[in-house]
Amino acid sequence: MKTRILLVEDDARLADLTAEYLRKNDFEVSTEPQGARAETRILDERPDLVILDVMLPGKDGFEVCRAVRAHYAGVILMLTARDEDFDQILGLELGADDYIAKPVQPRLLLARIKALLRRAPATPAGGEGSDAGAPVELTFGRFRISQATRSTSLGDDRIDLTTAEFDLLWLLARHAGSILSRDDLLQELRGIGFDGLDRSIDARISRLRRKLGDDPENPTRIKTVRGKGYLFSKHDWQ
Repeated sequence: MKTRILLVEDDARLADLTAEYLRKNDFEVSTEPQGARAETRILDERPDLVILDVMLPGKDGFEVCRAVRAHYAGVILMLTARDEDFDQILGLELGADDYIAKPVQPRLLLARIKALLRRAPATPAGGEGSDAGAPVELTFGRFRISQATRSTSLGDDRIDLTTAEFDLLWLLARHAGSILSRDDLLQELRGIGFDGLDRSIDARISRLRRKLGDDPENPTRIKTVRGKGYLFSKHDWQ
């Protein structure tokens, strides 16, 4: 069965060209130019991945992402204006899994889509991308994270995470007690190095701290090590 993609883009020519390119690469693609209709279609059709432009008539991409994220477990890839850090960070804060700057380079878009789908919840445990002999479940006090079921809980409370948030948290937890730099994290999660400007990791860390009940002013569960990176604590999970 082909992977289903909903492309939400109001530029008809760009939407047609992008959709045709993706169809040639064996994806099933439908398009939608209106933000309000996109929100309804995402929840009704449940595509495997949504490519969501920020600038849309009616509801913009941010509003659509905010409205569907709590009810849609698929992947959201946002299209943002080039070098607009605010757009990129806001999209991630609202739950987007990743972003790509416009004008879109088709090969880069395809590579990003494939990388996101490999990490999506439908990926079988032990399948592509898993490390032989690596743990599939980790527990720290009341905190538990399972790669096999891609689930996370703190005590009796389940923690709902996006695909990108889960991947980042799993990577940090696997290296609990060790500092991981932004470069380490970006290389592992997106296959690119840190350019000194990318704030996607910072935005996801902020969301994770809120969901994990970590004090944003003085975090103890996911710590910031100034000038070095982030450290997942083995303790402080009681």
